Amino acid sequence: MISASADPTTAASESPIPGLLSDAFQDLGVRVHDGVGTLRVWSENASAVEVVVFDDDDPDWIVDTLPLAPVGGGVWEATTPGLRVGASYSVRVDGPHGPGMTFNPATLLIDPYARGLASPGIHSWRSVVVDEGFDWGGVAKPSTPMDRTVVYEAHVKGLTKRHPDVPAALHGTYAGIAHPVMIEHYRSLGVTAIELLPIHAFASEPRLLQLGLTNYWGYNSVGFFAPHAPYATAAAQAEGASAVLREVKGMVKLLHEAGIEVILDVVYNHTAEQGLGEPRSSFRGLDNRAYYRQSDDGTYVDVTGCGNSVNTSTDAAARLVLDSVRYWANDVQIDGFRFDLAPTLGRDASHTFTPDHPLLRAIAQDPALTGVKLIAEPWDVGLGGWQTGAFGDGWAEWNDRYRDRVRNFWLSDIDYSRRAAATPVGIGGFATRLAGSANTFSAERGPLAGVNFVTAHDGFTLHDLVSYDVKRNEANGEHGRDGAGTNRSFNHGFEGPTDDEGVLATRRRAMRNLLGTLLLSAGVPMITAGDEIARSQQGNNNAYCHDSTLTWHDWSLEPWQEDLRAHVALLTRIRRENPALRPGRFAHADRTVPGASVIDWYDETGQTMSVEQWTDPSHRTLQYAAQSTPEHEAPNRTLLIVHGREDAVEVTLPALDGVTRFVPLWSSVDERPCAEAPVRGPGETFTAEGTSMYLFRAE
Repeated sequence: MISASADPTTAASESPIPGLLSDAFQDLGVRVHDGVGTLRVWSENASAVEVVVFDDDDPDWIVDTLPLAPVGGGVWEATTPGLRVGASYSVRVDGPHGPGMTFNPATLLIDPYARGLASPGIHSWRSVVVDEGFDWGGVAKPSTPMDRTVVYEAHVKGLTKRHPDVPAALHGTYAGIAHPVMIEHYRSLGVTAIELLPIHAFASEPRLLQLGLTNYWGYNSVGFFAPHAPYATAAAQAEGASAVLREVKGMVKLLHEAGIEVILDVVYNHTAEQGLGEPRSSFRGLDNRAYYRQSDDGTYVDVTGCGNSVNTSTDAAARLVLDSVRYWANDVQIDGFRFDLAPTLGRDASHTFTPDHPLLRAIAQDPALTGVKLIAEPWDVGLGGWQTGAFGDGWAEWNDRYRDRVRNFWLSDIDYSRRAAATPVGIGGFATRLAGSANTFSAERGPLAGVNFVTAHDGFTLHDLVSYDVKRNEANGEHGRDGAGTNRSFNHGFEGPTDDEGVLATRRRAMRNLLGTLLLSAGVPMITAGDEIARSQQGNNNAYCHDSTLTWHDWSLEPWQEDLRAHVALLTRIRRENPALRPGRFAHADRTVPGASVIDWYDETGQTMSVEQWTDPSHRTLQYAAQSTPEHEAPNRTLLIVHGREDAVEVTLPALDGVTRFVPLWSSVDERPCAEAPVRGPGETFTAEGTSMYLFRAE
């Protein structure tokens, strides 16, 4: 017996954000009880909604159609035994015509809350009812503190597709990510969290498919709850959506057992439906006017550059995002999220960004998300879209100011000095980034509000950053117009591959300087997977559309690549063992702030840096002394020497109160880490080679 429910549930929750957390939005999607499923769908402007159930064996054969009844608050509901675990279904919606209204009752649509999706054809989708049960076996989240977090940004497929020690059946899969060989790699490298490029179900744009390319990165979401099925093993895909979800959870469980957190890169700012007239799969057919940002005449207000922007100024769209985050954080036990183009989520009804946006506050304040790491990509392409440093308490942010200054210091400034026989700027701006970007993040938020990075999935790899002056993106099918034109890169005298040992040695030192800066700076470091082995994309700085050996990691390593990986492992260990390098707060004038690091700056002569030296373009050497102010750990002191010119300089170690010796920990000069170096005393002098770094523990 098929029936439609008619009991409204519209009581508002007692919450500081009552509209967003209204009970009317509870239990959207399918809930199965005793073999009978209830579907709840939100569409404020619809005049009729129905669910279509498909045959188990033929995805195009409709076995049942059932109207949904309005139950209040824009929610439509129906209950039927046809919506059992494993069933495939779609939604059809009708509604009025007018500006911004794009209802078409013939279009089969995705349930936005579907936990499983299947694709019987290109741009053809079916929602799937999944079995959400899973035995976590008592495995808990690692809950790594932010000051001890080292993020490893990776692509599910690319990371393991070519790994010789991962079984072929697991290549490029969720299961492959958690294979013991990969877990050993993460642990030996010293990373604490793997940040996965989008694993929400996504689709490739028709334009790319016509060019024989695909959306490899996955920033083109189809659904916000279902995992991307092609990343599962062939066996799981054949078994169906429930098995795909189990494989994702199994990956998370194994990583958690190894103490590795899982952070998801999530794309809630736009969907794969693109602009008007492009593929229609979900929001556009459900309630275009309510889900997408648009002008009064129905023209899209696109602040993402992707054709549409999700309208989080409406309670329903914002609640959809919040519910998705809750689902992944709790049901799938995800440890954190990196929000792509996060300012889009914080734009109000006038499309203006506000850090006090109800959705941003709800995510940060939700008790169900306590302890979850929240990382904003703090820019989009709309008016006022660059918001680095502007997000509120509870949020960390990608620090593009850090990226640019560090690249300038070690690369483009050196390039400039070769051309002009002088450097363009001094060391002051670099030092600010090294010490946690206090000019970007408030004292209340502290240095851990910044996620430092030198490279990311978007842009040159570390290897290419030191090997190319110009991007090589012709294979992307956009005549080289795509990808950033300003990369702050430096090829060190030869463009691209070379056999010149001098050039290669200089490039390798530049990579060590960049990695050393990243892992010894205050803030949260993020390593792009493959940089530890100098992975190249042949100069392509926007390889989003290449699912090929161009983007898959090559794990056949030469000795110098093994050496580079050993440098990263040593640096993460040094960071872990020296709290002075990872303060949780800014000390500023108060040298007793718990959890901070007291910082003193010296020049190459061992004297306190003068005001003039900070801004003098010719002065590119400093000694950075940090002393931790204990909160939970024993105090310690470190001394980092940075020399940013290609000529050598004599350095005199400073006299620090209570310090009798400086124990060498690491140097970027050494091809192989842990090369023997003498213990030195205050006042001793040594030669710092050109463009080099040296780290000591002060005792």
